[in-house]
Amino acid sequence: MELVEETPYRFRIERHGEMRVPGVVFASQRLLPPKGDGALDQVVNVATLPGIVSASYAMPDMHWGYGFPIGGVAATDVLAGGVVSPGGVGFDISCGVRLLAAELDRSDFRRAAERIMDGLSRATPRGAGRGAVWELPREGLERVLEEGAHYPVARGRGTSRDLERCEDGGAMADAQPGRVSARARDRGLGQLGSLGSGNHFLEVQAVAEVYDEGIAGVFGLRLDQLCVMIHCGSRGLGHQICTDHLRSMDESMADHGLVVPDRQLACTPVDSPAGRAYLGAMAAAANYARANRHVLGVAAGDVLEKVTGCGLDLVYDISHNLAKIEAHEVEGRRRTLCVHRKGATRALPPGHPELPPGLRETGQPVLIPGSMGTASYVLAGVPTGDAFFSTCHGAGRTQSRHQAVRTIDAHRLRRDLEHDGIVVRGSSARGLAEEAPTAYKDVDAVVAVAEGAGLCRRIARLVPLGVVKG
Repeated sequence: MELVEETPYRFRIERHGEMRVPGVVFASQRLLPPKGDGALDQVVNVATLPGIVSASYAMPDMHWGYGFPIGGVAATDVLAGGVVSPGGVGFDISCGVRLLAAELDRSDFRRAAERIMDGLSRATPRGAGRGAVWELPREGLERVLEEGAHYPVARGRGTSRDLERCEDGGAMADAQPGRVSARARDRGLGQLGSLGSGNHFLEVQAVAEVYDEGIAGVFGLRLDQLCVMIHCGSRGLGHQICTDHLRSMDESMADHGLVVPDRQLACTPVDSPAGRAYLGAMAAAANYARANRHVLGVAAGDVLEKVTGCGLDLVYDISHNLAKIEAHEVEGRRRTLCVHRKGATRALPPGHPELPPGLRETGQPVLIPGSMGTASYVLAGVPTGDAFFSTCHGAGRTQSRHQAVRTIDAHRLRRDLEHDGIVVRGSSARGLAEEAPTAYKDVDAVVAVAEGAGLCRRIARLVPLGVVKG
C-alpha cells in the first residue's frame, strides 16, 4: 500500500480494493510501524467495515492488535446499517487510567517511600488469578454491572466527587447485565479491586512539569505534587464478554450478508439483536471496570492516609477500550455513530455538553501513561480534535511480551529502575521484563505527535517514583 505524508504528523492510505473510506495514521516517520508489523494492514481492513464513515484512524501509539490495530478508531453510521465489532474494543473492555492527587510533595514520599510502597503492594491484589480488595456477593456483582462506581460510593467507599470526575459519571447508563454470561460473572466475582497482569500497574508519581497552570489547577494538579496513577480494566469478566460475543457475531454474520477480510473483525449491525446484546454487555463490563479502578483508588488513598496522614483526591478516570453511540457531524450532517476506540482515549473539547460543569471550560482531561520507568502525561481535549475527538492511550509496544522476555534481564532492569530512584514492587521477574521501557515507543515522541496533530494539548508531565506491577 502507498502511505502518503500529508503533514509531519498525518499520513494517508488512499482507498483501494474493498476500502469504503481512506486510512488516516497520526504518526511521525519515527513512529510509523515497522514492515511486517501488520498494523497498517489492519487499518485497511477496518476501512472495509459496513457503514464506516470519514476514515479508519490510527493513533501515534498504534501497533498490531486483534482485528483492529491497538490505537485504532472507527465510527459507523447506525442508521445506515453501520456495524459494531468487538475487535474494535478489545478483550479488556474499558481498560483505562485513573489519576489521583495528594496534598503531598515528592519530598514527602522520599521520607516514607518504603512504607508507602510496602503498603500499596499489600493493598493491591494483582496477577492473573483471583484476589480482590472487595469480595462481592453475587447480588453485589449485579449491582456493579448496573451501577458502576455508584455502587461502592453508595456503600461508603469514595465520595460523590469521584463520580463527577469519572467518564460517564462513573457508569454507562445503557448497561444490560442480563447480556452477561454466567461464565463471565463467575470470572468477575473474585476480582473487583485488582490490577491483573500485563501492562497494568499502580504507580506513584510526581508532577515534574506544568505547561498550563490555569488548567492544571482546575484539574487539581501543581508542580512537584504527589500523584497515584492506576491502569487496569474489567479483568476476566470483560475478557469473557468479548469472547462470548465474538463467537455469537461470527455465527450470525451470514444472516446479515456480512463478509469481512479478517474473522477477527466479526461484526453485526449496531441495530440488530446481536449488536444490541454486545453493546449492553460491553457497557456492563465498563461499569465493572470503573468500579474496579475506583475501589483500587480508595484502597490506595487509605494507605497514603495511614502512612502520611493525607489521602487522595480523584483528578480523572478515563477508559480507552470502548464503543460508544455518539452524535457527530459528518459531511455537513449530524449523524448517530457507533465510535470504536481501541487503545484510544476520548478527548472531548471545551464546552462539550457531556463534560461536568467543573471541567466544561477546560476540555476533558486525557491521561496517557508511559511505559514502566518513563514519564506519563495529563492533557486536555481541544476544539480541533480529529477522529471524533480521540487521541492516543499510551506509549505503544514495539516488542511483543515474548520478545521482551527473551531480550530483557529482569534483575538488571529492577536495578536500573531503583538506581533511577524508582521503588519497584513487582509480582514476578517475567512481568517486569515484559513491560521494560525498551519494549515500548518513546512516550514523549508519541505525545508530541498527538499534540502536533491537533488531537489534544499537554497540561502536565509526571515522572515515576514507585511502581506496583501485576
